[in-house]
Amino acid sequence: MRLTPGAGRDIDLARVDLFDLDLYSLGDPHPIWEVMRSKAPLHHQVLPDGREFWSVTRYDDVCRVLGEYQTFTSERGTVVTHLGVDDVAAGRLLTSTDPPRHTQVRRAIGARLTARAVASWQDRIRQAVVRFLEPALDGGTFDLAERAHRLPMIVAGPLLGIPERDWDELVQLTAMVTAPSDPHFLLGNEAATLAISHHELVTYITEWVARRRSGEGGDGSLLDHLMTVHAGGAPLTDEEIALDGYSLLLGANVTTPHTVSGTVLALAERPEQFAKAQANSSLVPNLVEEGLRWTSAACNFMRYAVSDTRIGGGTVPAGSAVVAWIGSANRDESRFTDPHEFDIVRGNANHHVAFGFGPHYCVGGPLARMTLRVFFEELLQRFAAIDLDGEPRHLRSYFIAGMTHLPIAVQKRRTP
Repeated sequence: MRLTPGAGRDIDLARVDLFDLDLYSLGDPHPIWEVMRSKAPLHHQVLPDGREFWSVTRYDDVCRVLGEYQTFTSERGTVVTHLGVDDVAAGRLLTSTDPPRHTQVRRAIGARLTARAVASWQDRIRQAVVRFLEPALDGGTFDLAERAHRLPMIVAGPLLGIPERDWDELVQLTAMVTAPSDPHFLLGNEAATLAISHHELVTYITEWVARRRSGEGGDGSLLDHLMTVHAGGAPLTDEEIALDGYSLLLGANVTTPHTVSGTVLALAERPEQFAKAQANSSLVPNLVEEGLRWTSAACNFMRYAVSDTRIGGGTVPAGSAVVAWIGSANRDESRFTDPHEFDIVRGNANHHVAFGFGPHYCVGGPLARMTLRVFFEELLQRFAAIDLDGEPRHLRSYFIAGMTHLPIAVQKRRTP
C-alpha cells in the first residue's frame, strides 16, 4: 500500500471493504482510516461469506485492545488471515496465549533478546549489512525489496541456530504465511499456501528439536534455549517448542525487510530528509523510529472480546473479532503532529506502536532496532544519493504492509 497518502476523496464507510486485497497492493487505505478515526472509530464489517469483525483505528483504542488481555483475548487467534477459524494452537503458541503463561515463556525468551544481550551481535550484523549493500554500489539497478527479504535471516539465522543452507527456504515459507495471496508467494490458492507454509515451518522446527534430542550438539542458540524453558511448573513440550520456534521465525523475518524498503523509499522521495540524516549521524536512531512509524509493517493485530465491551463510542459484542489497525494508530492526528509527513527529527514525540503494545509487544524489538540502526548507518556512509529505478510493487496482504519490488539506483559516496 502507498505510505504517502493520495488526495482526499469522499469515502462511504458503509461500502468500505478492509479485506479488499487490492486496497493494499494497488490502493491507499490511509484516507479510509482517517475518515474512520474521525467518524467511525469503532467500525463493523460483514464479509460476503458471513464472517464479521470490528475495527478500531484510533491510537488509544488500539493500545487498549492490545494491552487489556483480560478484555480482549489472544487465545482465539491474532492474525486476520485466520478470521473465523479459532487458532488450534491457542494456549501453546506464544502469540496466541494470554498471561500468565505467555509472560512466563516470553520472559525466558526475552532475557536473550534485551538490548544488552544483543549488543554483542552488533559487529556480526554490521559485517552482514556491509555484504548486503555491496552489490548496490555496482551502478546497476538494485531491487532492494526483493533482496531485503533475506536480510533478517542473515541476522537472526545464527542467533536462532539455523544453518545458512536453510535460510532461503524459511524466508519463503514465512512470507507465504503472512502474504498468502501475493503472486510472489501464492501456491495454488490462499488456503493451500497457508496450510503448506504452516506445516512446513512447524515440521522444520519439530525435526530440529528431534535432532537435538537425539544427541546432535547444541550451540547455545535461541532455539536451544527454548528447549530449557519452563511454564506452569513444567518444561515446554516438543510441540510447544516447535510452535514457539515457528513464532520466532515469523517475528524475525516478516516485518524488518518491509521497514527497510519503506524507509528507503521515503528517503528516495525526500532527498532533504536523506541529506539531514547524512549530515548528522546522531539522527540515525530518529530515522529508525520514524521509519518504524511510517511503514507500520505489521499493519494490524486481531483479538476477541471476552464480553460486551464499550470502546470507540460503541459496543463490541462478546465473542467478536476486533482488528486493531497499527497502520492507522501510527498516523493518528491526536497523537502525532503532521502524521502524514515523514520527519526524522520528530524525536521524543514519536511514541509509535509499530512493535505492538502490552503483553505481546515484540520480544525481538531490541534486535530489530539494532539491525535497522546499523543498516542505515552503513547505507548513509556509502550512498551519496538514492533514486527510484522503476515502480515499487506493493505486497498483496492486509496483514503486512510492504513491498516485493523496489528497484533503486544509488550513487556511491566519495570517501574523504
